[in-house]
Amino acid sequence: SPLLHIQRLNKKATERDVRNFLGGFGFHGDKALDTVAPFSGGEKARLALAILVYQKPNLLLLDEPTNHLDIDMRHALSSALQDFSGAMIIVSHDRHLLRTITDQFLLVANGKLTPFDGDLDDYAVWIKNQAKAIDSSSSSSDTKRSNNDRKQLEAKKRQQQKPLRDALRKAEKQLDNLYAKQQALELKLAESDLYNVDQKEKLTIVIKEKQSVDNQLEQTEENWLALQDKLESIE
Repeated sequence: SPLLHIQRLNKKATERDVRNFLGGFGFHGDKALDTVAPFSGGEKARLALAILVYQKPNLLLLDEPTNHLDIDMRHALSSALQDFSGAMIIVSHDRHLLRTITDQFLLVANGKLTPFDGDLDDYAVWIKNQAKAIDSSSSSSDTKRSNNDRKQLEAKKRQQQKPLRDALRKAEKQLDNLYAKQQALELKLAESDLYNVDQKEKLTIVIKEKQSVDNQLEQTEENWLALQDKLESIE
């Protein structure tokens, strides 16, 4: 079980501490006691990451860590990695993950690995400039025709990608706002005074507001994931 895997790493850890840790990776309640063998690929990947993080390594090497994860688990993984105190090297197509947990990008090009001074939007501009540089260096008519065809295809692809990228950025801003609202409401619900008899009406309002935010968050996450899948299919 996930609980046993972590307890083997630290025999002095209490069951409560281990359960709290596993909860951050989506293994809540009885799930922490389930046998690992029938787990899905995504669940096994989450458990493997939990085991790694628990050992507090200095460096994590992650290759497409959000593959096979649903939107809730992607968010849980992002939160766990934000709390990780060591260094990370991540290869991923998940733009939301990269935007939320990375502080430096590395460019692999022309047989070299160099720091990239910019964000994901700057990288898209760099790709475009590279394509222009290749076009300008072509001299033969056959090459020009080939480049023209390629440019038309790339232009068509960019045209298809632009509304998706714009929608993704909008969805990411909405997610950030909703996460902030959700956290604020959870803090309100944690206040003991809110459960006094004279606060019953206020408590009802806060609970309804929390339910509304949770529903909006779920819908926005589903929309973000659908947009992400569409964009990746075009690329």
